[in-house]
Amino acid sequence: MPSRPNDRPPGHPGRRRLLGGAGGLAMAAGLTACALPVREPPVPRGRSGAVSVLGVPNERFRPDQPGGFEAFDQEVVAALARQQRRLGVAQPTELPELDLLAISGGGENGAFGAGLLNGWTAHGGRPVFDLVTGVSTGALTAPFAFLGSAWDDKLKAVYTDISPERVAIRRWFTAAIWNDALADTTPLFETISTYLDQQMMAAIAAAYDEGRLLMVASTDIDAQVPVIWNVGAIAKSGHPRALDTVRRILLASAAIPGAFPPVLFDVELDGRPHHEMHVDGGAFAQAFLYPAIVTRSRREALARNRRVAPARAWVIRNGRLDPEWAETSRRTVSIAGRAVSTMISASGYNDVMRIYFSTMRDGIDFNLAYIGPEFDTEYTVPFEQAYMRALYDHAFALARRGFPWTRIPPGAA
Repeated sequence: MPSRPNDRPPGHPGRRRLLGGAGGLAMAAGLTACALPVREPPVPRGRSGAVSVLGVPNERFRPDQPGGFEAFDQEVVAALARQQRRLGVAQPTELPELDLLAISGGGENGAFGAGLLNGWTAHGGRPVFDLVTGVSTGALTAPFAFLGSAWDDKLKAVYTDISPERVAIRRWFTAAIWNDALADTTPLFETISTYLDQQMMAAIAAAYDEGRLLMVASTDIDAQVPVIWNVGAIAKSGHPRALDTVRRILLASAAIPGAFPPVLFDVELDGRPHHEMHVDGGAFAQAFLYPAIVTRSRREALARNRRVAPARAWVIRNGRLDPEWAETSRRTVSIAGRAVSTMISASGYNDVMRIYFSTMRDGIDFNLAYIGPEFDTEYTVPFEQAYMRALYDHAFALARRGFPWTRIPPGAA
């Protein structure tokens, strides 16, 4: 489905190389200005709670809305009630073990999570997840993980048949000044649209009816807050723009600021059109599981030694947790790029630690997977097919034998 002029999908041809593209700023500064990208006015400060993209009451959750994450808690309670009705149990504490999956960002390293999930199927024992969350490349994996092993072949194809040309088109270096990103991600939007079709939307809606939840995060860059999109509720709504909206949500979640164009969502306030500008969910967090408010009643029950439903958290970190050495030249762009990559790496580690300590507090079994130092293949360009296939095969082989999940993150003990 083609995108509209101001809703171009963001992409990702070369994260490291695109960061270095800022070096074109000095050269571009003396060039004649081109037409700059335009947008409708942003939603004014403090008014985000008054707008909606599709008019679906529970389509998303925002901390800058009154009761934003309390609404997330209500959504979880409603989902558990649907599970109770389906299974014929009287209390939430009587539900079978709940399985929660968080899939992080990581660009081409998303091949790790895809291989792990499919290898887990081959090994046996992969659960049907009650909650799946995704950020960036994790958002692209999340619908397949949510729908289960029947979708493994398509998940594999996403990460092993992809190539840089199917992700983004590099723009001229002048885009650093005159455009909204260094690359055009129309190819990524087309790739997403190939897999995310009406059949997948119907399957997501059916899973939502069963009481399972699929959540994807992006970042509202104007408001500087995360937005958690309730993909299952959007699919269930039957709205005529639901499919296109979910495609663009996945695109927004992977829209690395500066490298990929932001995704603009049309909203209306007081009868006037506005644009929300959304970028990579990783701008706020590389991975998330649930807001603290969701487990408040669980914590209170544990404090009183009352029974709670057993639960397991599975966290797939599409990246390493050990430092990655790289020579940094004594140049402004090189130093800045290395600093940015260091901050992203540190953010990913901190997110893992945050989830770990939250699950320990809430009496939830914690399990972590990440790319270990034994995988030493490198890539020459982002989304290099040979690299992604090698990483997929590595993770698949580990999981087929029985993946060695880590119970305590490195540095937490």
